[in-house]
Amino acid sequence: MPELPEVETIVRRLRTELIGHKIESADLLWDRTLVTPKPAHFKKNIVGQSISTVDRRAKYIVISLSVDTLIIHLRMSGDILIREESAPIHKHDRLILHLSDGHYLAFSNMRKFGRAWLTPNPDDVLGKLGPEPLSDHFTAEMLYERLQQHKRQIKPLLLDQNFLAGMGNIYTDEALYLAGLHPLAKSDLIKRKQAQILWRSIRKVLEEGIRRNGTSIDWIYRGGDFQNYLQVYGRKDEPCFKCGRPIQKMMVGQRGTHFCPRCQGNEGAD
Repeated sequence: MPELPEVETIVRRLRTELIGHKIESADLLWDRTLVTPKPAHFKKNIVGQSISTVDRRAKYIVISLSVDTLIIHLRMSGDILIREESAPIHKHDRLILHLSDGHYLAFSNMRKFGRAWLTPNPDDVLGKLGPEPLSDHFTAEMLYERLQQHKRQIKPLLLDQNFLAGMGNIYTDEALYLAGLHPLAKSDLIKRKQAQILWRSIRKVLEEGIRRNGTSIDWIYRGGDFQNYLQVYGRKDEPCFKCGRPIQKMMVGQRGTHFCPRCQGNEGAD
């Protein structure tokens, strides 16, 4: 699934291609792509609106229109592509927006998990999300205080989008390794100094991921090269770059989790 750096990379590309263009017509090729409104209302409402901004909130692509907001979540296999109007529609395209500049936007969604919303109030979709990890408002002290409010294993907690918006499996494993925290460490036992290190680690891996246009590890997302700099994720049985011990993999909250048993200590946070 594309995570924060991959979605941010897509959003930055879309800004240069979409802003200022008008939506001339819309084709919904698979109705269940759309969460709200009903397909007939969607086509009626979106046509004629112009694209004013393209932003990201967590893993959501947020396209502000002249009246409403189009929100897209790529889920497992989604992508947003801009093609010339003469280009053929692909078999995995689920939503098409024909633009005034002679191109069309295609929401490609092979596994059909991705979803779209057209809403006058984006908070209806995004309102419960946690803080953005790269925001100036997200401080080390905020992270520490939020950790103390829960008694959960740190890995699943960081993946909880209501706790922290945008973190996914790859960057959580990398951040915990960089912070020297075991994936099973209990959040309320993490000390203030450890929370500061974790805060810096989260921001560092996300910023580096964005700088390298994300991680490309399979056919779903092919835009970046951060996969060449991963410290633990996907490196089961390979030596840790710090201590030489083999990287281990276990299941945590039904997610494959990579860690170094020496550098990330034990399951406690002391």
